Amino acid sequence: MSANRNLHQAKTNKKDEFYTQLVDIENELRHYTDRFRGKVVYCNCDDPRVSNFFHYFAYNFRVLGLKKLITTCYKNQQMDMFSQHDAEKAIWLEYDGTENETGIPSIEDIGVRHLEGDGDFRSAECIELLKQADIVVTNPPFSLFREYVAQLIEYDKQFLIIGHQNAITYKEIFPLIKDNKLWLGITPRGKDMLFDVPEDYAKELVATKNEGSAYRIVDGVVYGRLGSACWYTNLDYRQRHEELILFKRYSPEEYPKYDNYDAIEVSKTAEIPMDWEGAMGVPITFLNKHNPEQFEIIRFRKGDDGKDLRVNGKEPYFRIIIQQRMS
Repeated sequence: MSANRNLHQAKTNKKDEFYTQLVDIENELRHYTDRFRGKVVYCNCDDPRVSNFFHYFAYNFRVLGLKKLITTCYKNQQMDMFSQHDAEKAIWLEYDGTENETGIPSIEDIGVRHLEGDGDFRSAECIELLKQADIVVTNPPFSLFREYVAQLIEYDKQFLIIGHQNAITYKEIFPLIKDNKLWLGITPRGKDMLFDVPEDYAKELVATKNEGSAYRIVDGVVYGRLGSACWYTNLDYRQRHEELILFKRYSPEEYPKYDNYDAIEVSKTAEIPMDWEGAMGVPITFLNKHNPEQFEIIRFRKGDDGKDLRVNGKEPYFRIIIQQRMS
C-alpha cells in the first residue's frame, strides 16, 4: 500500500481530524520560549493558513526570536481547517519575519508556495523542508504517530508534538522514553484538551456521545474532548529536573513483590519508598514526575516470563519498572 494511501486512510480516523486550540499551544509552549531563539520551526501537519500552530509562531515571531517558520499540509490548497484532502497537491508557507509597524504578518508578508506533491510528511520534498528545520512542532495524525516519531528520530530533530497517551505503551515509543530520547511535556498527562472538529463529526458526537466525556459545548460551539492527549518532546525544561520528594519507608506488608519479577509493587507515585534501593513497579503517571537524575527506567509492563507483571496472581494496570539512582 502506498504511503499516500496510508495517510489518506489515517485521515479517516476521527481523532486525526482534531485540531489544536490556541490556548493549549500557548499553555505548553510558554515553558520553552528560550529554546526557539535563532531557530527554524517546521509545522508539517497543518493547513498553514488556519493552523493555530502557525498562528502562534507567526504572531510571536519577534518575541521568540525565530529565524524562520515553515508549514505544510496534506492535500489541501483551500483556506479550510477541515480539508477533504481531495486536492492532488498542497501548499507550503514560509515566513521569516515582518517589518510592518504592527508586527502582525499579513498575507503579503508570508510566502505561499505550491508543492509538487500532496504534502505527505514522508514525501521527498517535505523531507527536504524537514532537513532545514531545527524544531518540529505540530499535532500529527495519531494513527501515524509511530512512523512520524521514527522520522523525527532518523533526522535527529528536536520536537514538541501532541499524541495519544497510549503511545507511551507502543513498542516503538517506550524504548525512546527509557533511553531518555523522548519524554512527556509539561502539561500533565490526562489533562483535558478541547479540539476543533469537522462539522459533520461535531453533529455525530452530539447525537451519539455523552457531553463531558467525548465533547464539550463552549459558547454554542462543539469541541472534541480528549483527556487522552498529551505532549511529547525532546526539548529539555527545568521542571523535569526537580527532585520528587519521598517520605514513605519500605515495609514488605505495604510493598509486595511481583510473582514474576524481582521488584516491588508501588501503586502510587507519591508512595515510592525513600529507602528502597531495588527495582519497583510504578504507574504510568510516574512519567509526569520523572527526573532522569533521580530515577532510572528499566523496563515496561512485562516480567521475566514475558507475561504481564503479577502480584499474588493479579495483574495491576500497566507498570513501569524503575530504580532510584542512589547517591
